[in-house]
Amino acid sequence: MAYLLQQLANAVPLAALYAALAFGYAVAFGVTKRTDITYGAIFAFASQILLLFTELAFNRFWLVLPAALAVGAGASIVYSLAAGLWIGRSIMLPLVSKSPNTVIVAALGIMIVLMETARLAANTRAIWLPPFLNDTVVFWSDGPFKVTLTHIQLIDTALMCAIVVVGALILRRTAWGRVWRAVTDDPLAAELCGTSANRVFLVAYGAAALVATICGILATFYYGSMDFGAGLMFGLKVLLIAAVGGHSDPLRSAGGAAGLAVVETMWGAYGPFVWRDLVVFSLLVLLLVMSRRERVVL
Repeated sequence: MAYLLQQLANAVPLAALYAALAFGYAVAFGVTKRTDITYGAIFAFASQILLLFTELAFNRFWLVLPAALAVGAGASIVYSLAAGLWIGRSIMLPLVSKSPNTVIVAALGIMIVLMETARLAANTRAIWLPPFLNDTVVFWSDGPFKVTLTHIQLIDTALMCAIVVVGALILRRTAWGRVWRAVTDDPLAAELCGTSANRVFLVAYGAAALVATICGILATFYYGSMDFGAGLMFGLKVLLIAAVGGHSDPLRSAGGAAGLAVVETMWGAYGPFVWRDLVVFSLLVLLLVMSRRERVVL
């Protein structure tokens, strides 16, 4: 029983991460209507920039760890958000009206540029953060076995849940949320009513890039490091989750992503670890096929 409770507790931070990433991706997909793997690339790029600038501040400028982390987080937000806005304005906005294959090819090119930029800046080496906020909070005890989470896990979970809650409130209760829904439903009709669809596109894409950046920073704080391949794996999972949900409701996409995190954690606890990603991706593809079939029938 205690082991099961610990695994459920372990799933909470991962569920919060997946939910926040899926929410941000669904906001961007609402205006692009195109599969875009650059979202995962921005997530990974933000992690790499955080590590690079934190190491620079800590080892070169001799800053204390909290100050070095602040420098790294600030640089990550500036660089990643700037990259996301540039990608949205200069690449995705002109291409979304073209063939979907054009966007996929462009996204692959962007991914390679970001990946190689981060790799060359790091001299092809792995950078790790020193552990911090690793004291545990005990939620339940069964003799010597205790169900615990660390402070950094709890902080990350709270911040990522806050992203989803605040984002949902903005989309449902503000004027910008109503404009976003209008553009996602019919951009031309929104334009005829006086709304700038291009402006909404850029704001939505920038908001999604900001969410990916914050998630990249928080995830790196927790894991201690994040290589580009791991970041893209997170992004690909989120992309498939959002596809299963139909991309129509960011909150529903976030809920589905959280559910996937629980399934993934339970498989890692009770099933062969080497088969985990194969099982997760197979499940996502199956759900995607079933959801598409239901839409065709309807």
